[in-house]
Amino acid sequence: MCSGRRHLWPVLWFSCWAGLAGAAAPAAEFVVAPAQLQALGVGLQKLVAPAPALAAPAPARVTLPAELDALVSAPVDGVVTQVLVNPQDAVRPGQALLRLASPALGEMQLRLMEAGSRLQLARQTLDRERRLFDEGILPERRVQEAQAAHRSAEATLRQAEAALRLAGMGDEAVRRVAAGGRLQEGLTVSARSAGWVTALEVRPGQRVREADVLLRLANPREVWLEVQLPVGAAVTPGQAVQVSGRDVAAVAQALGPLVSEGQTQTLRARVTRGAALLRPGEVVQVSVARAGGAGWTLPQAAVVHHEGRPHVFVRTARGFTAVPVQVSGGAAGTVQVSGPLQAGQEVAVRAVVALKSAWLGHGGGE
Repeated sequence: MCSGRRHLWPVLWFSCWAGLAGAAAPAAEFVVAPAQLQALGVGLQKLVAPAPALAAPAPARVTLPAELDALVSAPVDGVVTQVLVNPQDAVRPGQALLRLASPALGEMQLRLMEAGSRLQLARQTLDRERRLFDEGILPERRVQEAQAAHRSAEATLRQAEAALRLAGMGDEAVRRVAAGGRLQEGLTVSARSAGWVTALEVRPGQRVREADVLLRLANPREVWLEVQLPVGAAVTPGQAVQVSGRDVAAVAQALGPLVSEGQTQTLRARVTRGAALLRPGEVVQVSVARAGGAGWTLPQAAVVHHEGRPHVFVRTARGFTAVPVQVSGGAAGTVQVSGPLQAGQEVAVRAVVALKSAWLGHGGGE
């Protein structure tokens, strides 16, 4: 308690008030010698560039574009004789997936063989009619009729060849059958692109109809995120999306107009970095950057609170300055802060509690 003579009372009262005010509002800058830094074990982080400010984490499901999540279907009716892959196997383009025995395939080859024979006969007829026309024996109409028959036989052959290629028969086998060679008894279904076997729908001995699903293949070369955001979330195309705890980044594409039963909207985001770290179907936590905002990413331990306000300690020539900041979010032990910070400054990120004690002690204590 301050006391004294009456003529000293104003001076003593002002001194007591100043001491109390100093305790409530410590000076922003305080001195810390280099030797003290080493003794306290203070760690520093240099500010490089601000990052987009992140909102609260939200759940997201990893998906693939429709063209990369493919169904492999039966090209013809038949019986599965051999399955050559297992679920979760990685396959390469052209790799054999399974084999079918198909009477329908034999009928298709017979049609191709017959079409080849008719084309050969039509070609011979056309050559003979042209020769006789050149000798003046036949009228031109006979040549035109032979040409039409030749074009029709050629079209029938091309159609039969296309049907077998669509069924998965190779070009060499198609040419051999068209020339009257040996028929192929079975059919091998091969992968058209690289990917993973995500589902196997058949077993050896199973009968399948044309277009029945045999298996599913997922190609992870392009991965998307379906993020569930609260209704009314302000998101625009191009905003950054980060996956918590992984070196994965994505870019927002479009916010769906429909609202789910859980009162959320779906944001589709295309993964631009780290797609190999994600698996289709898994659920991850993501943070969507706030439009028009930016922040500095720091370890959570770098932020201290005094009288309800967060601060960080910025290195100065004499020691440190306590800079008030706003915390805008964070994940996995990090936070994003905004405030009067600049690139190139060094912020204390370790032994921050000791610096807080020094700061408050410099200003008169807590």
